[in-house]
Amino acid sequence: MILVVGSTGSLGRHVVRKLLKRGESVRAMTRDRSKADDLKAAGAQIILGDLRDRESLEFAVRGARGVVAAAHSILGRGKASSKIVDDEGHRTLIDVAREEGVGHFVYTSAFGAAPNHEIDFWRTKARVEKYLEDSGLRYTIIRPTAFMEVHAWELIGKAVATGKRVVLFGGGTNPRNFIAASDAANAVVLALRIPELRGRVIEIGGPENLTGREVVATFEKVTGKRAKVSALPLPVVRAGATVASWR
Repeated sequence: MILVVGSTGSLGRHVVRKLLKRGESVRAMTRDRSKADDLKAAGAQIILGDLRDRESLEFAVRGARGVVAAAHSILGRGKASSKIVDDEGHRTLIDVAREEGVGHFVYTSAFGAAPNHEIDFWRTKARVEKYLEDSGLRYTIIRPTAFMEVHAWELIGKAVATGKRVVLFGGGTNPRNFIAASDAANAVVLALRIPELRGRVIEIGGPENLTGREVVATFEKVTGKRAKVSALPLPVVRAGATVASWR
């Protein structure tokens, strides 16, 4: 049985469905059972759990031969802050997986994760990677680029389509890479299936790099609508990230 943590997120939902199609037994952990009705209908076992609650993790992990960590709280505040969920929560999940004798742990990190990254979320990902590597668990670390469903559609395309203002960080002139969450899920499933991928850090992305301006232009062409665009200078973005880390 494979436990998927963050099963109702952009990546986790695809992972659950792909594993089920391969005939795997899947336990889908979520904090809100109502969000997993479709996964239950597809054949997943739904279990309530929270990365902030060790006891719930012990219950969720018990009996699993593999764990997929696909949850995050990059914009969380207070008790749902990234520090508590993405850092402390995932380290607790790793501890529990080791204690329960899990055979393989697949951790979803982020492309560019590094101890000296200018944004704390990427530094957190690097810390958890190192914690997993030192844990003694058999593991695979997946580092996807930005999910297009969120970073291209939710943050840009939807605003263009609905006539709302698009806010581009740093003027939208820096190229970045996007990947479909479904493609990232394929990498996770392969990591679970192929022994040669254990103990590796795998970076994955899409076929091309696009600037925010180019993404806007693409959605303008598709929707036939002219976008209203504002640019947010990077120093403002960095200051906001720093303030958020204090909360």
